[in-house]
Amino acid sequence: MTQTDLARPRSLSNSLSTFLYQRPRFVMTLLLVPPLLWLGIIYLGSLFTLLAQSFFSIDDFTAQTIYEPTLATYARLFTATNLNIIFRTLAMASVVTIISGIIAFPLAYYIARFASGRMKALFYVAVMLPLWSNYLVRVYAWKLILAKEGAIHWSINSLGLGPVLDWILTLPVVEGSSLSTSYIGTTLTFVYIWLPFMVLPIQAAIERVPRSLLEASSDLGARPNETFRKVIFPLAIPGIAAGSIFTFSLTLGDYIIPQLIGSSRPFIGQAVYQFQGTAGDIPMAAAFAMVPIVIMAVYLAIAKRMGAFDAL
Repeated sequence: MTQTDLARPRSLSNSLSTFLYQRPRFVMTLLLVPPLLWLGIIYLGSLFTLLAQSFFSIDDFTAQTIYEPTLATYARLFTATNLNIIFRTLAMASVVTIISGIIAFPLAYYIARFASGRMKALFYVAVMLPLWSNYLVRVYAWKLILAKEGAIHWSINSLGLGPVLDWILTLPVVEGSSLSTSYIGTTLTFVYIWLPFMVLPIQAAIERVPRSLLEASSDLGARPNETFRKVIFPLAIPGIAAGSIFTFSLTLGDYIIPQLIGSSRPFIGQAVYQFQGTAGDIPMAAAFAMVPIVIMAVYLAIAKRMGAFDAL
């Protein structure tokens, strides 16, 4: 082997490095092509396929899909029964988001402004710890906790408040023989599962508030509550909006929690599963699946105006 042969691989490597260095746009294109292909073909392609399916219909006698564009499936979608499912899911997603925000904000505020060192690390672990276990395990654990023989019912009965809980469970907005078969149980489980996704964006937004603004507010004579109302909270709104994107969207599309915990009244995710799996009505399942997409498109537009994307 000659010295020329030994030098050839190095010269080829140097030439390739020089070629790529002199063409940064070409390198950027090479790096972006794989994820863009994935996004365009696999991700967006499946969504457009879903949209196309929603404009087909199903034959009532043969149960076969008729591949002819029609709005008949959407006419079936906007019936009273299906609209109740949509509004029920929207109400649950809104309530879960509001409760998560109320719980998450004080916790995030303490982590960002007062906790330090080891205490902050402990809070991070406490917030993230539920995410370390399997999703289904956590849901089934809450099903046991909320059951009539579970810890919550036992604690309430021990305090002599059993009749009050029984009266609450008879209310129309609760609908359940126990917490595990009521909207209260569904809400509690959703809040527990999605709370970390609300805490972290709010905490990050509060930490980004410059100390100089707080000092300037104090120097100008503002009391601590005024500083909070006029400086900290307005600057934390993008973080709240960012966290709400997660809690709202995840609740909107989830079907496992309502399937295992809650009443027999279905949510959007359950309706999609039933139409696709049990009834075999793919067009109707696709039309139902488009509802969360449309809702989230509007929600993201509102959240963007509130600066949510800057806090993600």
